[in-house]
Order: sequence, then structure tokens, then C-alpha cells
Amino acid sequence: MLKNDLLLRAAKGQETERVPVWLMRQAGRVLPEYRATRAKAKNFIEFVKSPELACEVTVQPVDSLGVDAAIIFSDILVIPEAMGLPYQMIEAKGPWFENTVKNKTDVEKLRIAQADDLNYVLEAIQLTKKELNNRVPLIGFAGAPWTIFAYMIEGSGSKTFSKAKQFLYTQPELAHQLLEKITQSTINYLQAQVKAGADLIQLFDSWAGVLSEKMFYEFSLKYMSKICDALQPLVPVTVFAKDAHYALEKIAETHCNTIGLDWTISPKNARQLAPNKTLQGNADPCLLYADEKKIISETQEMLRTFGKHRYICNLGHGLYPDLDKEKVKLFVNVVKEFK
Repeated sequence: MLKNDLLLRAAKGQETERVPVWLMRQAGRVLPEYRATRAKAKNFIEFVKSPELACEVTVQPVDSLGVDAAIIFSDILVIPEAMGLPYQMIEAKGPWFENTVKNKTDVEKLRIAQADDLNYVLEAIQLTKKELNNRVPLIGFAGAPWTIFAYMIEGSGSKTFSKAKQFLYTQPELAHQLLEKITQSTINYLQAQVKAGADLIQLFDSWAGVLSEKMFYEFSLKYMSKICDALQPLVPVTVFAKDAHYALEKIAETHCNTIGLDWTISPKNARQLAPNKTLQGNADPCLLYADEKKIISETQEMLRTFGKHRYICNLGHGLYPDLDKEKVKLFVNVVKEFK
């Protein structure tokens, strides 16, 4: 039995004594202890593939920040690699794929990833569950199919993902074939995460915002919905589609339990558009650059507006590496002390 199951109860729509809180990218460079652990690996890929190091940094924010959940340390791009498209992580630039998907032959060459292809993540989950010793839930995650697709076509990060979007417009049938392969791979991966011990799953659609509303429904939400269906009886699922504020009602029609919100959405509107879902979010990470007084007042106002029921406090996106750890801790404590 979990000693602190606030997050799980909130995700399931049950009563909680207080609002649970965790932070996207909480296991990251904002923590000095993370930087020390990161230095033990030659490069980022080696870091991600070490179950021991991944476990170490997953647990750090629970000890250091007092958050109500851990999220397994990994990377969304482990899926394309498991499908046969390896990547590198270039310091200060981000992910880079030497080969990209351009045509039907490329799509056909890719395999559907199986749980065994990602054993290092599953081992990290098992180690972390032991290390956490039932203190808090462990969140598993994956990138949403469209976001993974975008990297596989583009080959790196992009402001517009115009190559990936061009693919949707010029080769829609092939795009659906690739998205289906990514979706099946992701389902295999996430079901294995649950089996290994993940208590909740989050889907990150980081690049939802580059799509039009129509394109988002056709090439993104459709596939996230399939993943929610495949996980729905197992554990609660959170869908976080950054900048897809127009899609809240449609996201609420899927079998997700929680909708992650970025800071462009007002809590009041979100409650109206998704009344039967738990909401998660949505402080602007840049708020944590402000002085303490401002952090306290803004956070309390956000908590009052969302209300205590069916709410998980988080940021509207991940922590920035140059944030002050003490201000991050203050944000967490304000939430935990809120009555």
C-alpha cells in the first residue's frame, strides 16, 4: 500500500485531503544532485540506458523537493530507437537523427517495438519501485505518436516541424501507417511499464501546438485515444497536449483520467470544457523566476481557481534548468500547505 496515494486518488476523481503536486522535468538540472549523477555517464544516451542511474535521479526530487510522485527518468525518443531509428543527444542542441523517415521503404523497414526492446526502462522502473518503498506513486510515460513522428521525419527539434507537416499533407496514408506503428510500439511499451510497476501513465504531446485543429484530431488525438483505450483498465492515464487549448472538449471524450494543461488555458475555462476529468497544471514555469511573494500569491490564486477536487498541481510545462531549486521547493510547499 502506498503511504502517499494523493496523486492516484486525485486522478481517479476521489477525495483528497490536499492538492497533490509534482513537476514536469523535476528530475533534472535544477537539482545539483542530478548534475552529479549525470556526470557519471559518458553521454545522455548512456545515462538513459543505465537503470541504476535512472533510478537514482528519479528518486532525487522526492527526497529533495518533497513532491507527491516520482516520474521515471527516461526520454521520449527511446521509442524510435527501439523501432530501428537510433538518435543522438547533442549537448545544448537537443536530439538528432542521422537517418530520417522519407518514404514508404523507410516506414516498412521500421519494426513495431516490443517490451524486450526497452528492458533498461523496465529495469529502472523495478529498481525505482524498490527504492521508493511505497512512499509515493511512480509515473511512467511516453511521447504521443504525433510528437514521435515529428522527430522521426524532421530529424531534430524545430520551431515549425514543416518537414513533418509536409509529410502529413503530401503522404497522408503513409503518415497514418507510420503513426499506427508508433502507436502499437507505444502501447507495448506502456503496458510493460505498468507491468513493471508504474502506477500512472502520462502521454506527452509536446508538439501538438504546431498542428491545426483539424490536423490535430486526425493525426494526433486519434492515436492518443487508442493508447488511452489500451491502458484504461490498468492505471490512470494523463494526456498532456501542449498548446492544444482548442481541443479540451475532444480530449475529454477519450478514456484518459487526467488532462494536463499548459499556462495558456484558464482554469475556469478548463473546468467548463472538461467537467468530468481531473485537471493537471498549469503554472507558467517562468513564475519561478519571480520573487517569493509573487510565487506565493500567484500559486495560491491558481489553487483557489482550480479548487481542491479533481486537481493535480503542476507547471504548464517542464522546469527550466536555470531555475533556483529553493524557489521550486517554495512552489511545492505552497501547494502542500494550501488549505
